[in-house]
Amino acid sequence: MKFKIISTLLFFSIALISCSGEQQTMEEQAQKIHEEVITMDTHDDINTQNFTAETNYTQDLETQVNIPKMKAGGLDVAWLVVYTGQGDLTEEGYADAYENAIDKFDAIHRLTEEIAPDEIELALSSEDVRRIIGSGKKAAMIGVENAYPLAEDIARVKEFYDRGARYMSLAHNGHSQLSDSNTGERDDEWLHNGLSDFGKEVIKEMNKWGIAIDLSHPSKEANLQAIELSQAPVMASHSSARTVNDVSRNLSDEELLKIKENGGVVHAVAFKSYVDSEKNSQYSDAVNEIMQRMASEAGFEIKSWGDLREMDEDAREEYITQYRELQDKAAPVIEEEVEAPPVNVADFVDHIDYMVDLIGIDHVGISSDFDGGGGVEGWNDASETFNVTLELVKRGYSAEEIEKLWSGNLMRVLDEVAAVAEKIQQES
Repeated sequence: MKFKIISTLLFFSIALISCSGEQQTMEEQAQKIHEEVITMDTHDDINTQNFTAETNYTQDLETQVNIPKMKAGGLDVAWLVVYTGQGDLTEEGYADAYENAIDKFDAIHRLTEEIAPDEIELALSSEDVRRIIGSGKKAAMIGVENAYPLAEDIARVKEFYDRGARYMSLAHNGHSQLSDSNTGERDDEWLHNGLSDFGKEVIKEMNKWGIAIDLSHPSKEANLQAIELSQAPVMASHSSARTVNDVSRNLSDEELLKIKENGGVVHAVAFKSYVDSEKNSQYSDAVNEIMQRMASEAGFEIKSWGDLREMDEDAREEYITQYRELQDKAAPVIEEEVEAPPVNVADFVDHIDYMVDLIGIDHVGISSDFDGGGGVEGWNDASETFNVTLELVKRGYSAEEIEKLWSGNLMRVLDEVAAVAEKIQQES
């Protein structure tokens, strides 16, 4: 009997050592891949107050993305986003939107050309990306979220290209002058039934100058029309699979298959409520109850994400600072009291798995929507980027496949978008 017990203990000891060895080998394998591939996050929001001589991305700010966090997590390329919330379709609305966009363009150039040119450089092409990363620096690229700042001036497409934009979406939350938004599903009210006539002209202009068409945020009908019109491959900078989680911001199988047919790429997004709404709601409800209780005790009013977007930048920054202080105080209470699990990296990679199975490894990519509401347990900021690669290795993805997901697919698309633009310009 004693021999049997000892034998059993020995068996489990060997099994544990074996498992530990396999885990160590898997992590080493993932680390090697992570260091060798170019890792690219295709959607990161910015606050221009963090692009000054005094406060900037050379510092480990509270932002989810900055240079120290990129270095810590092995994130090579961050697409910094010129985001503009949807406002009135009036001269005043257009003027405010344009001013906001130029402020953000200027901020990105200031970071890469004046504040930290030895640490991060603006890339305008896949060739630039490879050169910059090869030199040991980080790379920034520019995407435009919502073409509302174009107003009714089609010449601004070329202007935005010259300022460094390499993708642009035609709408955000709310219908623009160019396109219906996915938010039309809330009340079944539409402005254009897809794209406006001006939106269709803008797609042609984007093809001409080499700006990829971003399908994140416009309506399904607008996206299908855009794919049909575009002479170049399209992309979705931060959208997951609607079949996996049925929210209007995710893409339907019909859209995904059309993007594959077009030769484009879809970047799954680590935005908790888009990844798993039910799981996120259960966790969030429990966390919010604690946060509300502690906020009330502190005399602090918690705002909705919509309210936050409506604030001016100074007020928003002050609110975020206070909110993060509350979060820090609440963290140990949440850990002790909340039993529901948060949405995590594994849930996020489920969307990648689904889309790879549906449309193939050549048409899927990765994004976070950091500093715009994104982040899941295990990938809550750029310093945790390795965890995505580790989860992909655990799922059996090869180094070649992981390289495609992180950057290879989008860089192929960028090359093809540029080639189409060159052809159109030569013909015209």
